[in-house]
Amino acid sequence: MTGREFAEWLDSTAWSTALHESLYAYSLIEATHVLTLMLFVGTILMLDLRLLGISFTKLKVSEMTTRILPWTVAGFVIMIVTGALLFYAIPVRTYHSLWFRVKIIVLIISLVNIWVFHRRVSRNLHEWDGEAKPPMPARISAAVSISTWGSIIVFGRMIAYNWFDCDRPQPDWIVALAGCMAEY
Repeated sequence: MTGREFAEWLDSTAWSTALHESLYAYSLIEATHVLTLMLFVGTILMLDLRLLGISFTKLKVSEMTTRILPWTVAGFVIMIVTGALLFYAIPVRTYHSLWFRVKIIVLIISLVNIWVFHRRVSRNLHEWDGEAKPPMPARISAAVSISTWGSIIVFGRMIAYNWFDCDRPQPDWIVALAGCMAEY
């Protein structure tokens, strides 16, 4: 099953239609998505600023992560669930959105950055935990984090606009990148 076929199958389900046409549910899910995105990115930004040596420099990195990581994880989980529900409500249009596709690519880069930080960079945290300016790998990870999450927010916001929708006349390269069918 291709991605397009999966999106079409999701779109044909009664729950997808009900969610999309709901008077309140879609709006509540979208608002929850944005609010938990703010929680997640806000706490990540605090940690990233610490890792860059710009702010919170008197706190140990381990102390900061102990305090805010539970909030970060909670925000991330709810953000992912609500994001999946937003996709479920409008799967075909979202699947064909260039903004959505770029957002997913940047999200994967961001998740790899998180994995690298926790598996490699913070492995020797005890050596630099209290330093005002952490080592270069930690600062690079923080810079990648800030840029990817900022990009994810921008691309996510752009999904709402129909500039590149399949039902509009588009250049061939847009049609190819969006995976539009000839019948659109």
